[in-house]
Amino acid sequence: MISLLQEAAHVAAEHTESVASSVAHGETETATGLPQLDLTSFGNQIFWLVVAMVVLYWIVAKVALPRIGAVLSDRQGAITGDLMAAEEFKLKAKEAEAAYDKALADARAEAGKIVAANRAEIQKELDAAIAHADAEIAARTAESEKRIREIRDSADNDAREVARDVTAELVRAFGGTVDQAAVDRAVDSRMGGALQ
Repeated sequence: MISLLQEAAHVAAEHTESVASSVAHGETETATGLPQLDLTSFGNQIFWLVVAMVVLYWIVAKVALPRIGAVLSDRQGAITGDLMAAEEFKLKAKEAEAAYDKALADARAEAGKIVAANRAEIQKELDAAIAHADAEIAARTAESEKRIREIRDSADNDAREVARDVTAELVRAFGGTVDQAAVDRAVDSRMGGALQ
């Protein structure tokens, strides 16, 4: 590519020299080649270059740059708005998190109160049930002791009766006369010492 450019520049330079020498010798023959390299039209080309540059500058300065500036300004405004909205959402999220933490702490405290109240109520019911069971056990124990005393007294009376009858029969069997009062005293004294 560079060699092509060098060759084109060399050809253009030769053509320019030939045109310049033709013009210098008064030759009016039209030269062939690139018209933008024709030295006779350089003034015209420079004029139109200046006009094109001024028009291009005016279009860029009055149309393109304001639109680009407006787009950049809108984009910057949108970015700033989005950043502000993000900051606001961040603050709301922090507030929501704080409210959630507070609600969670309140719920835990309320649950603790409910557990404590239920525990106290259960303990109260348990104490009442234990007291009722103790009272029932005490009543049954008293009743059992009463029945045991009755059974013991009955057994003691039955044993005394059997002992009196056996003693009276023994005295008769040995040929003696039975004195019921003496037999009762002897059995009572013997049974009283044995039961104690």
